[in-house]
Amino acid sequence: MAEGLTWTIADADHMTAREIYGEVLTQIGMQRPDIVAMTADLAGSTKIGTFQKKFPERFFNVGIQEPNMFSLASGMAAAGLTPVVSTFAVFTSLRSAEQVRTDIDYQKRNVKIIATHGGTSFGQAGTTHHCTEDIAIMRSFANMTVIVPADGYETAKAVTAAVEMDGPVYIRIGRGFEPPVYDSMDYDFEIGKAIEMHEGTDITLIACGVTVLQAVEAAKFLQENSGLSVRVLNMHTIKPLDEEAVMKAVMDTRRIVTVEDHNTNGGLGTAVADVIAASGKGCAFTKVGIPGIYAIVGYPDDLLAHYKMDANGLIETVNQIMRRDFEEDEDWEDEA
Repeated sequence: MAEGLTWTIADADHMTAREIYGEVLTQIGMQRPDIVAMTADLAGSTKIGTFQKKFPERFFNVGIQEPNMFSLASGMAAAGLTPVVSTFAVFTSLRSAEQVRTDIDYQKRNVKIIATHGGTSFGQAGTTHHCTEDIAIMRSFANMTVIVPADGYETAKAVTAAVEMDGPVYIRIGRGFEPPVYDSMDYDFEIGKAIEMHEGTDITLIACGVTVLQAVEAAKFLQENSGLSVRVLNMHTIKPLDEEAVMKAVMDTRRIVTVEDHNTNGGLGTAVADVIAASGKGCAFTKVGIPGIYAIVGYPDDLLAHYKMDANGLIETVNQIMRRDFEEDEDWEDEA
């Protein structure tokens, strides 16, 4: 919980998601002596250095040795500690994939991974620093819980929930300069339960991370200017996915659009599509994200617009789907 921190919640208006999680982790550390923090020469960039200032004896900087860091975290977890490891998403899911899979996930180690600079949030740093494969990789690991918070408030809630559960958790956030979605932390957050951000009966936008705000803005515009009723689901937990919320959206709106700052192969869109396909129900469906390519270099807002992940792009996609014809049916069951 955020209460009792040395900063007030009003400070979140000018604090990044990384700074908020750093403060929250420090507060939790006061109550949990088993928590240790680790990074690979990125204490400042990931803001886990906030924990270091309060608990230097429980902070470990391994240098530029990300794979070894995750192996060390596994060993610490085996000894009864709760390591919270933070580095860039690209270094976690790609450079250190084997160690995360074999040393942490396979062993079901109680390690919490906070991966920053996810998606195209560090777009100007170049394609090598874009991380548009991590959700697909992490959700493929058998024991991994995967969370993609919408903003700093939700990051704080995700970190709190993650350290309270047993087992490996991957929390993916951006560079930290993304605008807030929520006005405060006064809302319910539960791992594996989607949050309805906007009511709707004509079509559903299912989003995660930075795209949640874009989806909400698109829904409001469409309602005010076109009379469309657009449901928006914040699917902050990619694994375990809220299948009930997905199927309710299918039954209620029969049109589904997923949007994520990630490759459209294997991420949120694929997870939602799997649920729909297994149900045997039919609906108009499309995935919005990086379309199976390496993203171009540019500022994050420009990349969101270029790949139609921003509000304007989603408005265009919704209007296209609303023009699709499909057979109206009562039960939509497969005939076979």
